[in-house]
Amino acid sequence: MQQKHILAVHDISCMGRCSLTIALPVISAAGITVSVMPTAVLSTHTGGLTGYTYRDLTSDMLSIADHWKSLREGFYFDAIYTGYLGSKEQLRIVAELVRRFKGPDTLVIIDPVMADDGSLYAGFSDDFPKGMVDLCVRADVISPNMTEALLMLDEPYQEGPYSREFIRDILKRLATKKVVLTGVYFDDEACGAAAYDNGDVHFALKKRVPGKYHGTGDLFASVLTAALVSGKPLDIATDIAVEFTAGSISRTYKAGTDVRYGVNFELGLAGLAGMVK
Repeated sequence: MQQKHILAVHDISCMGRCSLTIALPVISAAGITVSVMPTAVLSTHTGGLTGYTYRDLTSDMLSIADHWKSLREGFYFDAIYTGYLGSKEQLRIVAELVRRFKGPDTLVIIDPVMADDGSLYAGFSDDFPKGMVDLCVRADVISPNMTEALLMLDEPYQEGPYSREFIRDILKRLATKKVVLTGVYFDDEACGAAAYDNGDVHFALKKRVPGKYHGTGDLFASVLTAALVSGKPLDIATDIAVEFTAGSISRTYKAGTDVRYGVNFELGLAGLAGMVK
């Protein structure tokens, strides 16, 4: 069986579990090879940590793509998976990467990382969500959180708990193709995600764990990508991503470790291949 191959377009945070430091081990543990297109290098991630260094790699991205195109032996991406993109120029570059490298069966998965808790991340202009909407039109699957979804719909943020009708309406309005919406909850007991596929809505919820945990969006999207590329349908891939993310959060909570450095997903990697296969 030919090994699957994913292009992951993310930043690198040298300390703190997020972006490529999650995507690489998670997707590799699922038996899939990963090529990376780094968008920036940071000393740490930005959630709860200050004084970090930042190196923008925008000017290197198309040069990397040019070199790949020049390789004689050739290659094929089964999926292109994008996370944090730090500027409208990077949105344009990712659109170009999709144009260059998307084959007839390549799955384009865009996690529109730009906001949480009702607000855009620092450094993004108010018109950035419109640019993200334009990029997401090129996707086969998008995986926004609740804040990102409402920004993309140009709607004011709403705190939960939500009704199932409200979630269904958001999914239908977002859906160009397939959508997985995270941050879904109907009470204080459970939370998770909702998947929309050709009119069908599937909810995947797990018992809520107290606290706020950095990097879980990247973890969820990476597991979702690995499961989809492994051939799982969207509803089952969403179940797997919720299960794995919830387990990682639970391990971190029970250990009482500093949540600023992300969640303990590593101890679950041994079982991930079995989950996605």
